[in-house]
Parts: sequence; C-alpha cells; structure tokens
Amino acid sequence: MTATDPSDSELLRQAKTGLAAAFNALYRRHQGPLYRYALLRCGSSDTAADIVQEAFMGLLTGKLQFDPLRGQLQHFLFGVARMLALRHAPARERRLADGGDDEDEGGPELASDEPEPLARLLDNEAAEEVRRALSQLAPHYRDVVILYEIQDLSYQEIASVCQVDIGTVRSRLSRGRAALAKRLAAWRPAASAA
Repeated sequence: MTATDPSDSELLRQAKTGLAAAFNALYRRHQGPLYRYALLRCGSSDTAADIVQEAFMGLLTGKLQFDPLRGQLQHFLFGVARMLALRHAPARERRLADGGDDEDEGGPELASDEPEPLARLLDNEAAEEVRRALSQLAPHYRDVVILYEIQDLSYQEIASVCQVDIGTVRSRLSRGRAALAKRLAAWRPAASAA
C-alpha cells in the first residue's frame, strides 16, 4: 500500500455504497493473509475459502461492523476468521480454543491432502512437516503461533484478535513453540540421516 492508496476504511465505505472496484481492492489487499491464516487454522482449503468469503460478505452486507478507531481492518478480519473457524470446528476443539484443556493429545484431524493454492509453497518435505505439526497443536496455541510467526502480528494485536491478555499471548506462544519443537524433533533426526 502506498501513500496514495485509499485507506481500508475509505475502501469499505465505498464498497458499501456499491462501488465494486473498492470492494475488489479491499479483497485483493486482505484475502491472501486471511486465507493463509484460515487454512493453517482449520487445515481445509474448502473451509478456509468459506471463512474468507463469509468474512468479506459480512463486511459488505453490514453484518460485521468494523470500527477503525478500535484497530486495523486486517486484525479485525483475523478475529472474525478465528471465530468462524471455531464455529466450523468440532466441539472438542472449541473447548480447547478457549484454553479449557492444555493437553493436546489426539488433537484435531490432520489437514487434508487435497491440492490447494498453497501447494507450491508447501511442496517440500520440511514445510509439509511444519504444517502437519501446526495442525496438531491445540487451537489456542495454533492461533497465537500462526498470528505471531507467520502473520507477524504483535503481542498486543494478537491479544486483540484472540480476546485474551498479553500475558496469555506470551504464555500460549511459549507453550505453542515448545509443543511445535517437540513434534518436529522426531522429524529432525530422520531428515538429517537422509
């Protein structure tokens, strides 16, 4: 985005008045990061696409009310995507997402092996193993790890998206990283031997 590009708030205002070009610009600006987050969060390309579509349609129809005084549109969209992913998740995963159970044994199903838009980025074995390990993290750890490590959000921004304290973000990030390292440790020796 350059200094001459319209702000997200301006594009959203124009889109609500029916200007398709404004909606297209807003969609192009935020669709990629939002889709990647949803895909890593839920593990299904179809569900991720549905989440992105529902988030943007909510903005366009006014079902979702974005307040620019409360933060950036991208962070708002991550929060919406998180809530929609929870709605699509099995009941056990919804309980875990609230932090109700720190034990993540037998976590959610592995991500689908269907061809997906990110296949080019995930075509090497290491990236696939990281994606697989991420999908096995408890949802409340997965959210924080994805938003911090992949989407480059700050602790404050993640706290806003996940609706938790900054201390909770730090704790979940630390535990999520440790769980991820533990899952990837088994893969590391196998890769070194090859």
